[in-house]
Amino acid sequence: MASTILVGPSARIHSIHEALKAAVNGDTILVDGGVYTEGSILIDKSVTLLGRNNPVIDGLAKNLELITIAADSVTIDGFTIQNGGVSFLRDLAGIRVQRKSFFTIRNNTLLKTMFAIYLEKASNGIIQQNTIVGEARDEISSGNGIHAWYCKNLTITGNTVYNQRDGIYFEFVENSKVSHNISKGNLRYGLHFMFSNNDDYADNLFENNGAGVAVMFSKQIGMFRNTFKKNWGSSACGLLLKEIYDGRIEQNTFIKNTTGIKVDGSTRIQYLRNSFENNGWAIKFVGGCYDNEITSNNFVSNAFDLVIESARNNNTIDGNYWSAYTGYDLNKDGVGDVPFRPVKLFSYIVSRSPEAMVLLRSLFIDIIDYAEKIRPMFTPENVIDHAPMMQKIIV
Repeated sequence: MASTILVGPSARIHSIHEALKAAVNGDTILVDGGVYTEGSILIDKSVTLLGRNNPVIDGLAKNLELITIAADSVTIDGFTIQNGGVSFLRDLAGIRVQRKSFFTIRNNTLLKTMFAIYLEKASNGIIQQNTIVGEARDEISSGNGIHAWYCKNLTITGNTVYNQRDGIYFEFVENSKVSHNISKGNLRYGLHFMFSNNDDYADNLFENNGAGVAVMFSKQIGMFRNTFKKNWGSSACGLLLKEIYDGRIEQNTFIKNTTGIKVDGSTRIQYLRNSFENNGWAIKFVGGCYDNEITSNNFVSNAFDLVIESARNNNTIDGNYWSAYTGYDLNKDGVGDVPFRPVKLFSYIVSRSPEAMVLLRSLFIDIIDYAEKIRPMFTPENVIDHAPMMQKIIV
């Protein structure tokens, strides 16, 4: 029969190690407030490790793996886990899960750990309501907030991640969901996908990262209702897509990013009901990007709404709202009577000579863009919104 083992300064058992030795599968180890400096803790039984009054597990920066989960059906709830140290030879973690399933890590605070939560060939796990604050100064000496490698069926929700290398990192991760997280101030990406399929991320905030999100070499990725904000820098973007197939980007907000979405070699992506506001470039296509659908989006006050650096285009670009559209609607059906060409000649000039950006608001640029719109010679002639909307679309 499952029992509860109390650990604390005034309890009969004073250490987590001692409690784990006494526990059997199904037990709860209730750890009272205090500071526990026990080195590396190995959990090799199916137990719940529950903190009361915010107990602190402190590694004292001795380059230790603080907690390793080596059993199925383990829960860690309610701890501050800190000072794991940095190693250039090992990926040290605050909490590591190795080849185990049905785990829950929730309501914890992880401070000054290289990798905060490291999931290695793990499955059917929940990472929920944790706060992760790192001290990343460069990519070499820092790790990721939540790192998942060869995993499946993960739920990562309600976490806050600051100042790591990547906030959340997926490599070879399938059938998982990332939702309602805040990922801010990370060196590289707020969220980073590599070779991961059939995953969704929704209702997250990615702000002031090196770049908001990178999705690379993956397929069947759903991206819904996220906010990409102030990911600003010479090569920064809200969202980077590279070699992505059959994805859906819907009801997201891109605001004040250098580039809202940079797309490289990605095909059969649906861009539906997103808002792009006050970005440098809203969407920039490079490489071969075909059979994409850009419909019912809002493009408001971006320096450049759309760039397609390819002579060939079979993408659908219809029914969007463009604040730069100056056409008319004589029959009052809400759809402009004159098609809109969103690609400006000046965007090509800037791509090849970035210093030309100083001319952005000049009369000369307005003239060459107008001439190109009347008779396209350098921009793709068939990049046209045939049904531009006269009012912003409610998304």
